[in-house]
Amino acid sequence: MSDETTDVSPTTRPNRLQDGGALTRKPTIGLALGGGGARGLAHILMLEVLDEMGIRPTVIAGTSIGAIFGAAYASGYSAAQIRAHTEELLRSRFEILRQFFMARQEPLGRVLNVLQLRSALLNAEALLDLVMPPRIARDFTGFEIPLRVVAADFYTQDQVVLTTGSTHRAIAASMALPALFAPVISEEVALMDGGLVNPLPFDVISGQADIIVAINVSGAGRLPEDRTPPKAIESLFASLQILQHTIVREKLLSRKPDVLIDVDVGAFHVLDFHKLAKVLKAASPAKQELRFKLERILSAETLETDDTPPPELEEPEPSKRARLAQRLLGQSR
Repeated sequence: MSDETTDVSPTTRPNRLQDGGALTRKPTIGLALGGGGARGLAHILMLEVLDEMGIRPTVIAGTSIGAIFGAAYASGYSAAQIRAHTEELLRSRFEILRQFFMARQEPLGRVLNVLQLRSALLNAEALLDLVMPPRIARDFTGFEIPLRVVAADFYTQDQVVLTTGSTHRAIAASMALPALFAPVISEEVALMDGGLVNPLPFDVISGQADIIVAINVSGAGRLPEDRTPPKAIESLFASLQILQHTIVREKLLSRKPDVLIDVDVGAFHVLDFHKLAKVLKAASPAKQELRFKLERILSAETLETDDTPPPELEEPEPSKRARLAQRLLGQSR
């Protein structure tokens, strides 16, 4: 896997925890949030641990849904606000999204009929306008915490790390899952879901913090009680899960973060956003594991705490909400 990096400015320095050296100052935390579709809802609980412990990361890397939650957190939203926004979003605010996320249970022919009419089902940037909290930084310079967003270059098949320009375009590119979303075109480069090249981007921020924490939500396979043959659409999304899990497994053979949390969410599919409560319940043990590991590794050190008040959540106007829904489905531009 090659590593094309765009404008990553912080100076790289050795990780002294892995080198066995002693820290002579307060350690810094780097956070990597992996991709995995609806399984990435588990990131909410991991962010809650940081808030509850008063830990503020100094840099964040995110792939796909990890980039979405990473952008919200880097913009100053608290984990509690992110959770409340997500619960409201998936419960009642945008019924059209719930219908789409449950559509994977419909016959595959219905999906393919749509694909014959256009290059993909959804406009990724329009989806972000629909689901993101209103005060997300529109440019990378507006983040309170530096953010690195991972995408894949369609033509060169390389990793691209985005750190400048439009944050919405970067995040849309990072989550542009093939077939569901068209590639995001940026400066004549076609960008796609970062999970195709780096589902757990802890290496992107290696050397940029003393302690690197990585949250893996790629999901290991498990045997279901009912072993009925998978439907075609289930096979399609499962193949992406297999790809991401394999990439992470192979990468960890040669390199590991200081703190690795494998969240047990393999039972969920990429579009199971309507199962928010179940995903969070399944991720609860991982939340406790993260707290334990952070307490142990930081027992001799004190981290910077953050008392900055988070921004207020705002409800989009109904008229704006309707226009966003139309853009999402390609009914207007």
